Amino acid sequence: MGKEARKVSRKPRTPNGKPRGEKPYRVGRSHTGLGLFATAPIAKAAFIVAYRGRRVSHAQAERLEARGNRYIFEINARWSLDGSSRRNIARYANHSCRPNAESDVVMGNMILRAIKAIKPGDEITYDYGEEYVALFIAPVGCKCVKCLEKRRKSRRAPRAVRAKG
Repeated sequence: MGKEARKVSRKPRTPNGKPRGEKPYRVGRSHTGLGLFATAPIAKAAFIVAYRGRRVSHAQAERLEARGNRYIFEINARWSLDGSSRRNIARYANHSCRPNAESDVVMGNMILRAIKAIKPGDEITYDYGEEYVALFIAPVGCKCVKCLEKRRKSRRAPRAVRAKG
């Protein structure tokens, strides 16, 4: 009598503990529009998502930016990524002055990596950089959670002084 071989189906797991193919994030409503949110715990230094898009020269990138494209990511002195496609899930990660992720270029590809542990339900954010902030965010005011709290406190202080006086 031969033993029947039992096949045990084990899905390979990601460093976050989820089966491969299941993403540790989702796109959802944020106070700044759409955002990227964690659906599972993401460990510090863990890969989150790759920034996808076509590779364009800096001259092409400047023409795209002149037409209003805000999803250009410079990967080196010669090339940029045009991440405007909606298939690029990383484009939904918003800016924060106190981010929980960072961008990094690995072998010509831009990725987002956690810089601290991220809990399920937390929005995944990273710092867009000084140039982007100066061009696009500063004119209308930063809307990250930390800056909104700072503005609320500065508005409340004069009201508290007036109420006492």
